[in-house]
Amino acid sequence: MTNRMLKSKIVLLVCISVTILAGLWTAPLGAQEQDGVRVLILPFEIYGGQDLAYLSQQIPDVIATHLTRNGARIIPYSGATTAGPVMEADARRIAEQAAATHIIRGRFTLVGNRFTLEADVAGTGKAEQPDHIRTTGSEIENLLNEIRILSEKIGEHIFRQSIIADIQIEGNQRIEADAILRLMQSKVGGAYQPNQLSRDLHAIYNMGYFDDLRVESQSTPQGKIVIVHVREKATIRYIRFKHNQHFDDEKLKENLTIRTGSILNIFKIRNNIDTIINLYKEDNYHQVKVEYAVHPVANNQADLEFIIEEGSKIYITDIRFEGNQAFSEKQLQKEMSTSSKGFFYWLTSSGDLNRAVLEQDVARLNAFYHNQGYIRARIGEPQIDILDTEIHVVIKIEEGPQFKVGKVDVDGDLIMPKADLLAHVVIDKENHFNREKLQQDVIALTDIYADKGYAYTDVVPQINENKDALQVDITYNIDKKEQVFFEKIIISGNTRTRDKVIRRELQIFEQDMFRGKALKRSIRNLYRLEYFEEINPKTLRGSADDQMVLKIDVKEKSTGTFAFGAGYSSEESLFLLGSVSIRNFLGRGQTMQFNGQVGGATSRYTISFTEPWLFDSRLSMTTELYDQDKEYDEYDLESIGGGMRFGYPIFDYTRIYWGYGYDASKVDDVTDEAPDSVLELEGTNVTSSVRLSLGYDSRDRLFNATEGSKHSISYEYAGLGGDIGFTKTIVDTGWYFPLFKGFVGFIHAKAGSVQKISDDLLLPDYEKFYLGGINSLRGFDWHGVHLTKTKTIAETKIDEVSGEESEEESEVEVKVGGEFMAQLNVELLIPLYTKMGLMGLVFYDTGNVYEDHIDLGDLRASWGYGIRWYSPIAPIRLEYGNIIDPRDDEESGRLEFTLGGAF
Repeated sequence: MTNRMLKSKIVLLVCISVTILAGLWTAPLGAQEQDGVRVLILPFEIYGGQDLAYLSQQIPDVIATHLTRNGARIIPYSGATTAGPVMEADARRIAEQAAATHIIRGRFTLVGNRFTLEADVAGTGKAEQPDHIRTTGSEIENLLNEIRILSEKIGEHIFRQSIIADIQIEGNQRIEADAILRLMQSKVGGAYQPNQLSRDLHAIYNMGYFDDLRVESQSTPQGKIVIVHVREKATIRYIRFKHNQHFDDEKLKENLTIRTGSILNIFKIRNNIDTIINLYKEDNYHQVKVEYAVHPVANNQADLEFIIEEGSKIYITDIRFEGNQAFSEKQLQKEMSTSSKGFFYWLTSSGDLNRAVLEQDVARLNAFYHNQGYIRARIGEPQIDILDTEIHVVIKIEEGPQFKVGKVDVDGDLIMPKADLLAHVVIDKENHFNREKLQQDVIALTDIYADKGYAYTDVVPQINENKDALQVDITYNIDKKEQVFFEKIIISGNTRTRDKVIRRELQIFEQDMFRGKALKRSIRNLYRLEYFEEINPKTLRGSADDQMVLKIDVKEKSTGTFAFGAGYSSEESLFLLGSVSIRNFLGRGQTMQFNGQVGGATSRYTISFTEPWLFDSRLSMTTELYDQDKEYDEYDLESIGGGMRFGYPIFDYTRIYWGYGYDASKVDDVTDEAPDSVLELEGTNVTSSVRLSLGYDSRDRLFNATEGSKHSISYEYAGLGGDIGFTKTIVDTGWYFPLFKGFVGFIHAKAGSVQKISDDLLLPDYEKFYLGGINSLRGFDWHGVHLTKTKTIAETKIDEVSGEESEEESEVEVKVGGEFMAQLNVELLIPLYTKMGLMGLVFYDTGNVYEDHIDLGDLRASWGYGIRWYSPIAPIRLEYGNIIDPRDDEESGRLEFTLGGAF
């Protein structure tokens, strides 16, 4: 062999090896196997010298690599490679044994520097004649390129019968064929792959529109024709119910998730059966059974019918406890919401079986025992026996021993003396272990650390049981972690309210240390604005462990109202009102308000504007103008005036106010029964006054408050010019106490004094004190609590016989206001529908007005009940008061109604 031939042989061998290895490496990534294309490649016959015998297997390997890359499966040849050519009959036998679909037999001939590559490609069918494929080239180093050309021609022959020539959809009526074809990965012109077709069928079935699918193929000279046969599910034409009496068809349909026109899906039908059953059980039909029937109709539609066996309505008649010794059944049932059927079961829902509520009752009983020192108590799952006419519930209890509280200690990271921390702990004041108090201690200690910036403090109570002494020692282990600072404060959700309006109510600041109480107070301040329905603070970790991002998500509510209305008030009889109020004017937190009221006794028009942060400072300013006409029993009063008031916070929840008011009032239509102080006022009088007040308001809401208090003391001096001169001092206090289950207690007290400052100036009777009516003593007439004075009046009489006139004097009692007053109101507020702001109440009122000093031994009193509704227009109050020990000229009580705020 020449050096040139040796060199060419080495180069060719390396190239062939690289090609085979590359094909083996990349074939699994790029090829998709053609099921049904199984190729057996026999060793090639080599003519041209023994030095080229290695090509007998190398050429088939290169062809195999090419065919594998294009998706064919190569059947390994297990026969001899050196015994000469394989005869055609033997080749077919080997192919049949290997289940091959195609056989490749080939020859390589080298003459001089020219070579010929030939291959016979045949199917395994007996009648199928082989295709003869041939290629030629020169120079042995070019052999690899010619093998590639031969491989491509072989591939064209083999895969010609495995190309998808067409895809047809049959059996579809409602679903368009294009919708199905778009879902298939098999495409016209692509390779025919049964595995892929199987996956396509799964995808089509998952559309949910078909209950049967199958695929078949037909061979044509152009390739495979794929036919997908579908059988569509029926659609629901009507939904009907049978034997239902408690719920009508419309009520049942409202709760279904399937509708007419939707696909008939058995799984959805079964889910809706469960829905119907639960609906009945919620109304105490615990024996209900529901089945269904499908009635096929034309056009691949069906009527769906639910067949309902309602059974009887049954209730819980017996709740028993087993294993309880420390507490009676009556005590335990008080801790549960679930109860036996009572006399007013139709009103109170007693006897209703709600499994979710019953599970909560188990948790309540478990907590009750743990709060009484029974830390090992176990409450079993309730045993529910549903009988023909009643339900029995049995709850098994393992009480265990009762443990007392032993030693209480704190350990870990202490930021203050141990004694100071233990002063905030309350569990040590309990005789027996109380898990609720334990949680209170954890919260209290966590809050202490949070106020020092340790936002992620862990307080873990370690409870050590002393079984012999039946007591537990408690150690609060504190891991303060790192001190945290606010890296950012992000406000979101405010589309109208400006960021600064929200941020100025916060008592926390960016780059400031985390303080838990300040964060809670900030959220409370935002709620008190009444601009937001929801406020959700979220604390997120910042860029470092000691950094926190505070995100405050707010949901704004309407702060502008435009309303007209009519109503009836015990003071005004029929009245009409209209108002335009914007409490967050232009998103700046300002309040603009226009009010008008026309009633039987009063007509009043007011415009006011409040800037809570004047010049972006904490100074507030309110200006007001009004025009009012009011009819009293003894005179009429027409007033025009206005004023300006400033306020500034000086302590927590505390503001000081000062302002000036001007009023020009005309008194006319004065009757003889009017007090002398009113007769002196007949005509127009000017009041020029200044007022100083101090107010504290920590209520959580401005209306229907549940906690907090409101107090004020005010002093008014009138006499800076004008005709009126007096000093008036009023002290007012109100306290809200959250009680239990949404109940709220309220105590309100008020006292006042008004004094004339000079004989030259007047003290109008309308500036004195009267009580009675919905804002003071309910049950009494408006201004029904007053002083009386005897007044001598002259009456002109005409003698019926002589016709002569004569004057006679008579004494009458006239109503006058007091210069002192005292008032006390006690209320119990009862939640009715808190989401709508609806509350009930019972109350007790007492108080009186006095001439020269307050005498608490001389008090009038009333009691009553009512409802309050925070309506979209204004707070509505409807209350009935009964006078305790009414006088001869008084009714026993009266109904009070008004739109407006409470005292």
